Amino acid sequence: MLNRTGSGIVALGLAIVVSGCTLAKVDVNVVSERTALENQVLGTYNSLSEDMLLVASVRGVSPTGTIDAPPRHSPEQLDGTKALETIAFHADDVDVFKRFGWVGENLDGLLTAFPRETAKISSEDQKAIAAQYNDAEFQQVIKEVNQARDLLMLRVVQTNENFTIKDLPAIRTVFARINRQNSAPGAKVQDSDGRWLTL
Repeated sequence: MLNRTGSGIVALGLAIVVSGCTLAKVDVNVVSERTALENQVLGTYNSLSEDMLLVASVRGVSPTGTIDAPPRHSPEQLDGTKALETIAFHADDVDVFKRFGWVGENLDGLLTAFPRETAKISSEDQKAIAAQYNDAEFQQVIKEVNQARDLLMLRVVQTNENFTIKDLPAIRTVFARINRQNSAPGAKVQDSDGRWLTL
């Protein structure tokens, strides 16, 4: 004869077994393996990001109290760092532009501008945000982000011994795929056949 605790455990065990048969189906989406090119591009890009951290986080004083001269960085390293900073600085603006449908991610890894329509924006708060951007500022943000993206893609070619300038179109494709994957639902993206779709 089971005591109360023992019968409770048996009941709990039966409940688990019975409910185990009725669990909802779990879909597991396995992301396809990255290509060797994607892995090389991402590795090089991450290396550029680490360079940016090293450029930005230089200690000016040694542990003994003497002032250290900052390490020398090539103009290319500094340009790459500035490009990453530009992209990070405008990330919120680009997210707003995507949400409003004013820009989309194209097949070259760059942003494409669309007409700045505000009629479709329903919320007053969103309209107030949209009103903060004039056309010149909007165009300037797109220009700066695209220039920074172009420079970073070129830096990937320059800093990876396995790449030549002939690989730039393939690198652009990788960047375009990454930018597309990092876009929120509702963003415009260019499909492989050139058509524009909304995620």
